[in-house]
Amino acid sequence: MAGPLQNIRVLDLTRVLAGPWSTQILADFGAEVIKIEKPGEGDDTRGWGPPFLTNPDGSRGDAAYYLSANRGKQSVAIDMAKPEGQKLLQDLARNSDVVMENFKVGGLKKYGLDYESLKAINPKLIYCSITGFGQTGPYAQRAGYDFMIQGMGGIMSITGQPDGTPGAEPVKTGVAFADVFTGLYATIGVLAALHHRDKTGEGQYLDLALLDSQVAVLANQALNFLVGGKAPKRLGNAHPNIVPYQTFATADGFVIIAVGNDRQFREYTKIAGVPEVAQDPRFLTNSDRVGNREALIALLVEPMKQRKTAEWIAALEAAAVPCGPINTIDQVFADPQVEARGLNVTLARADGTKTPGVANPVRFSATPIEYSTAPPALGNATEEVLRRVLGLTPEQVGKLRDSASIG
Repeated sequence: MAGPLQNIRVLDLTRVLAGPWSTQILADFGAEVIKIEKPGEGDDTRGWGPPFLTNPDGSRGDAAYYLSANRGKQSVAIDMAKPEGQKLLQDLARNSDVVMENFKVGGLKKYGLDYESLKAINPKLIYCSITGFGQTGPYAQRAGYDFMIQGMGGIMSITGQPDGTPGAEPVKTGVAFADVFTGLYATIGVLAALHHRDKTGEGQYLDLALLDSQVAVLANQALNFLVGGKAPKRLGNAHPNIVPYQTFATADGFVIIAVGNDRQFREYTKIAGVPEVAQDPRFLTNSDRVGNREALIALLVEPMKQRKTAEWIAALEAAAVPCGPINTIDQVFADPQVEARGLNVTLARADGTKTPGVANPVRFSATPIEYSTAPPALGNATEEVLRRVLGLTPEQVGKLRDSASIG
């Protein structure tokens, strides 16, 4: 495999999204990722549809959800509840650089697959645990799911229409926000731990929590509270620190205006036909505009309805004023910039099943990503991995299959 991590092997014990998102990134970067799944069942997300793939024989295949986070991996079906399965996983960990898991706190200890057990057989191992609330604290034993973490972690309190307006209520993001960010932080942590190991020869344990990650990505909104002492509120599509930075209704839809400095504001008001607004002492600077938000927006609403969205974008872009449309997802993939960047990728399984996907956004100049392995069918590489990595004979593999230790 190509990529900057081509000499790294990852034993992936995760399922659903946060962990698989991280290991898919590692696979994109060239790591060998061995995805462990329960024989006959596999990752829960294989069934999280519709929509589903259609197999060459016309039967229902894997769900789109599963395809979103499992590109580039090899599926090995092992039953960790069986002693033989536990031994196989311990042997795979002995021959791996990274283990990633998202079981409940302490859930793998009874299988001999916890960090201390695997560290004893592979001191250089990087072991990453992903849970809802982390390994410590009063919530450590609680299950954590993205939706509830979005609520507990604050993002829903600042997402949605303002109180007192139509449709006002807390709203979650349209994707699993906490899961995806936790997967990104897990990837960053693993890469840092591998760098540390390169310098010292030491492995280490990584403790990732969905709640921690959700709080971390509150970003400027967290600091707005920590510095200002007031909890931010929902502003709809407006920005707490920049004005005007929101959506406006146009003659045929909506447009995003993202004025980031005073020059842009002056240019914007000229194009909108209200240049005098930029000279109003209430609106001279961004801090003035934030303090007088309601008065300013009231002066802009009607002028913005006088042109169509495309006309606004053409005029504003010509003046270097940031703006844009609100695309539906089908429009996203039809966008010429998205097409030019090759963000829609399609891979084929061995049986010919085509699996669409979205390209990794990281572009390496020296070690480019090669998209060569589709999200695997359940157990597609069980025998091959056990023979290649652990040196098992066909007879040994056959006995394991007969005992239902592997699938």
